[in-house]
Amino acid sequence: MATPRDPATPSNWNLPNIITIVRILLAPLFFLMLLSDNGADGALRWWAAVLFIVAIATDGVDGAIARRYNLVTDLGKLLDPIADKILTGAALIGLSILNELPWWVTLVILVREIGITVFRFAMLRDRVIPASRGGKLKTLAQSVAISLALLPLWLVFGDWINWVNTITMTLALVLTVYTGIEYLVAARRENQHVKPPENA
Repeated sequence: MATPRDPATPSNWNLPNIITIVRILLAPLFFLMLLSDNGADGALRWWAAVLFIVAIATDGVDGAIARRYNLVTDLGKLLDPIADKILTGAALIGLSILNELPWWVTLVILVREIGITVFRFAMLRDRVIPASRGGKLKTLAQSVAISLALLPLWLVFGDWINWVNTITMTLALVLTVYTGIEYLVAARRENQHVKPPENA
């Protein structure tokens, strides 16, 4: 009697992972374009904003492809959130260099993101920790807030758009801190749950 075969393990070099790697490679180009404009709100600023939006949008594309065609890999689970952090980190640092975003906001977000990334690497020996639903919501909030901050929409709609930018960035900041704490608490509980008894 024939036994069902286990599904083949997808290769790490699949389309979703390649898209993720391209997103990482686009971050330096976006950063240079943003700083080259030097806050002049010219064509380079618009193109830098568009590049960021296109690059960050691929996060949903590679995830959808991976799930639909069973191409989810441990490498993809690890690289996907890292790619988002590199891209959003470049944007936040660029905005702070241009004096359009307080440095303390950038530092709070970067400390959270780098800290969680380091924690993920530290846990690699036991398991790969994918992004949680809260983490994905945080990434969406950051993406929207940063996209609005990058686009010089005040040239089109006037200075009132800065209030919208402030509200969306504040929401992204709150979600960033909250999900970071939630992530660490959940990880600690899981570690306690799987810890074997001392006398085992």
